[in-house]
Amino acid sequence: MKDILERIKVPKEVLEIFEATNVVWANSREDLFKFSLGIESGYRDYYEVYYTIKGIGKVVECTVAKCKNGLAINYTDSYMRRRDPDCMVIADDKPTDKETFQNRFSESFDGLRGDTIKWFKELDTVIAMPFMSGGKEFGYPSLVLVPANAAFFAAALGDIQDFIPRDEVENGFEPKAIMYVAPPFRHTYFKGKQVVVHNRKGDFHEIFSYNLYPGPSAKKGVYSVLLDFGEKEDWNTLHASTVKVTTPYENRYNIMHEGASGGGKSEMLENTQREADGRVLLGESIIDGNRIHIDLLANSDVIPVTDDMALAHPKLQHSDKLTVTDAESGWFLRVDHIKEYGTERELERMTIHPKAPMLFFNIDASPKSTALIWEHIMDAPGKPCSNPRVIVPKGQFNAKKGEVVEIDLRSFGLRTPPTTKDKVSYGVVGMFHVLPPAIAWLWRLVAPRGFANPSITDSDKMESEGVGSYWPFATGKRVDQANILLRQMQKTPGTRYVLIPNQYIGCYKVGFKAEHLSREYLSRRGQAPFKIEELKDLGSPVLGYAMKSVKLDGKEIPSRMLNVAEQRYVGEDAFKEGADILTNFFKQELVQFLTPELDDLGRRIIESFIAGATIEELNSIMPGRYIQ
Repeated sequence: MKDILERIKVPKEVLEIFEATNVVWANSREDLFKFSLGIESGYRDYYEVYYTIKGIGKVVECTVAKCKNGLAINYTDSYMRRRDPDCMVIADDKPTDKETFQNRFSESFDGLRGDTIKWFKELDTVIAMPFMSGGKEFGYPSLVLVPANAAFFAAALGDIQDFIPRDEVENGFEPKAIMYVAPPFRHTYFKGKQVVVHNRKGDFHEIFSYNLYPGPSAKKGVYSVLLDFGEKEDWNTLHASTVKVTTPYENRYNIMHEGASGGGKSEMLENTQREADGRVLLGESIIDGNRIHIDLLANSDVIPVTDDMALAHPKLQHSDKLTVTDAESGWFLRVDHIKEYGTERELERMTIHPKAPMLFFNIDASPKSTALIWEHIMDAPGKPCSNPRVIVPKGQFNAKKGEVVEIDLRSFGLRTPPTTKDKVSYGVVGMFHVLPPAIAWLWRLVAPRGFANPSITDSDKMESEGVGSYWPFATGKRVDQANILLRQMQKTPGTRYVLIPNQYIGCYKVGFKAEHLSREYLSRRGQAPFKIEELKDLGSPVLGYAMKSVKLDGKEIPSRMLNVAEQRYVGEDAFKEGADILTNFFKQELVQFLTPELDDLGRRIIESFIAGATIEELNSIMPGRYIQ
């Protein structure tokens, strides 16, 4: 260990941990997978990660099973199988709109921080893993400390952010972010709840993860680091998937899909699925069973670029279009939609026969078996977990690390509920709607979480995910992020915007088919501007414009799937009532941005929207040149 300590510079507390206990540094991904099966007690095919808690006794947090194709990690508490949206608290006194540790727990974090450091010093073995938050070119040197029996957590973080092997740590390595993983405190301090404490100390960022589900810390905690440093430098990391599309006519088009968890980011990277007869099922009516099929002659080729975190550093920008690169080296994919063999064959193939072992979460698999991504662990008898996951290293895809792409289209995804005359809701978005930039900005401020979100522990009512849809992971002020997004959109007028629903279009269940078929149409359309005579003002600015007609491979999309008011079981009155639900929700959420720090242009847009401005008036405030 002496050799590596000569190459890195760490804070005093970390150095004291290194001096007090046995520290293990992995030199390969294979090391991390091996450590996950019991570094202290001899490696085995099935391993319990447990802690002895004073006053409680033995608590098994999760189990690790060695499968033929990787490691299957399963949590004994179903609550730990998904991210708690309220897990973040801020420990420092820097500007923030998030709840502070002091406010939630009525005490300073200093005591618990000291106890956590002390706990690490008393461990027999600690795993230390250097990595780069956000990638080698634009990221930040980082370090994670993990108790040896939770090595799978380090392996997960290492796959998502591409850890640095011990022998490759360069002289002068100085972490700007340090993550401490200390699971027992979930029980002793937080009554079993997930809590992740962020402590912004001078020029570096501490994360204290008091749980072992990677979502709030290994995944979103690193996201917080990027947003923190980006906020200081006037840029952001967008909550988005990005795909390069090549149509059957060789047209090339780059789409970035943003939205709250469950908004269809990963699905934008998937191929369009067909029925046995080759057609694509766009939707099926929940009232009369009417099915709408589309004859799509050929799928476009899709090459994924980002899955969840699109880093938009200003040094990337060289044109009038938004330019991004991936902030991750591996993707934490949710596979709840894969319920049987043949649903998503390419992903099934690469997870069954991976180039190297993978990490599976909430997948029911036994030692020496093959982990299958449609075999979801049960939260309760007959109730499969809604958040099964697999971490797929980017090298498994036909995707390049460090690739930079210019974005032609920014789409925003919304999970929509079924809507009819008899049960009105906000599921009134057609297959896609064209958004002027001002309205597109408002969608990114409000970012509705939408219907039946599978990724987090929460209710089904509509709530805001918050500014950028990355607000749950940001540590600072929401108005600062709103300003960054606005300035970004001003500087990139060559990128256009649409809104795409998933799950339901009115009374039609569509799943993610609207997203896939919109991708096929918009990429075929390419750079052609939207003519105003092609568009229909729906009378509700929040919904932008609907297309009057859409032809895909020469076949008409039924107009009732473009404008929900035309559906016989919805109609104009229910459509307007559903649109008003969205409008009123937006007005309620937007008021909080009207602070003195808001840019003047943003203030004009929000105040005009709240006052009832028309879509033409909003477009005139911040014109979109692709609408002619």
